[in-house]
Amino acid sequence: MASIEDFMLPCLNKKFFGIECMGCGMQRSILLVFQGKFEEAFFMYPAIYSLMVLMGVIVFSLFKNFKNSNKIITILAILNGVIILTNFILKTFINN
Repeated sequence: MASIEDFMLPCLNKKFFGIECMGCGMQRSILLVFQGKFEEAFFMYPAIYSLMVLMGVIVFSLFKNFKNSNKIITILAILNGVIILTNFILKTFINN
């Protein structure tokens, strides 16, 4: 019987160049969240929860305009960028 892992996309960057991309681990992390393994999900992809908050704010702002929504989305996007970039640098250059 096929499981959801059988349908996950491979990282072409890692496959062809041998280096993980900035999104490596996101699919597996989302799966871990759905399985209730919250700590493992964080260690797999540290930006998972801040990305979930960002997506939630974006979806909410589509249906209900609220004050400073663009500012909040911008701050969350920058925060996510910093988390993703920091994680990439640590995985690629520090942990090897």
